[in-house]
Amino acid sequence: MNLIPSSMRALVLHSYDVGAYASLTVEDRPVPRPRRGEVLVRVAAAPINPSDLAFLQGLYGVKKPLPVVPGIEGSGVVVASGGGLIANRLMGKRVACASGDGDGTWAEYVVAPALQCSPLPRHIDDERGSMRIVNPYTAWAQLTIAHQAHARAIVQTAAASALGQMIVRLSSRFDTSVINVVRRDAQIERLRAIGAQHVLNSEATDFDARLANLCRQLNARLAFDAVAGVTTGRLLAAMPPRSRVIVYGGLAMEPIQIIPGDVIFRQQRVEGFYLTHWVARQNPLTLLSMQRQLWRLSDHVGSTIQLRAPLGDAQHAIATYEANMSAGKVLFVPGMAAG
Repeated sequence: MNLIPSSMRALVLHSYDVGAYASLTVEDRPVPRPRRGEVLVRVAAAPINPSDLAFLQGLYGVKKPLPVVPGIEGSGVVVASGGGLIANRLMGKRVACASGDGDGTWAEYVVAPALQCSPLPRHIDDERGSMRIVNPYTAWAQLTIAHQAHARAIVQTAAASALGQMIVRLSSRFDTSVINVVRRDAQIERLRAIGAQHVLNSEATDFDARLANLCRQLNARLAFDAVAGVTTGRLLAAMPPRSRVIVYGGLAMEPIQIIPGDVIFRQQRVEGFYLTHWVARQNPLTLLSMQRQLWRLSDHVGSTIQLRAPLGDAQHAIATYEANMSAGKVLFVPGMAAG
């Protein structure tokens, strides 16, 4: 720790709130020290994900004591080890990392569990590496769930998002057809450009009828829903009996609305997906295999970057991402000068 500064710049959240995130400020904080099984990462880049926005609002699966540094994933160089075989082996390596129980990645330094760090191959730069956990793992997990359910076709909402585009690109490797649901016509062409065959605009007057027709033709009985609200019920209504919708996001910011008869008489189901829980249930060798395959498929799981921002431009960065998530990721680059 001798060459590591005693203090760092970090974004600090002081209150969970839906709105302008006014309590999120840049502050000087002590550089954290890793414990056994942990490493200290000098952060090169950290993205904003929908899950990060949910965290800021107090709506995520984990609600940490305040004040806290947000940021679920990022990349950088391991500059210190708290001890332990895996942590020691990561010293000096560039890694993709996920934050642990404490402060997150929107800072110059972050402590990360060694088991949640993945060395970056040479062909993956820091920016792309910072986005290589949350979305790629989620895309792989969802397609694995579909494969295990013997689903030859699935429906996905928010299909124009970075995650949705990954599922489109990866679906051929799982021999899975995807019915993609978007909200704007411009997003239809964007998905078709990367190979999507079935794309529907949920704002179109004939959406429900077209979705039901496609679900019937392709026998789509499994859907992954990032929107929730009334969308979950619309998916159930369009899908055949004994279908299920797996909800993994709440972009609508509304309670799920479903028709009781769908779950009673048509034997349909609604359940949730949380990546942390899914990963915890997997065999370590399975996760290692997934990780290696995702590195090899780097072209399939990349994300467009629409903005790079220093920590001091947090309000602008978050507003830019919220305004158009499908335009690409917004990255915090701690080493970037403000202005």
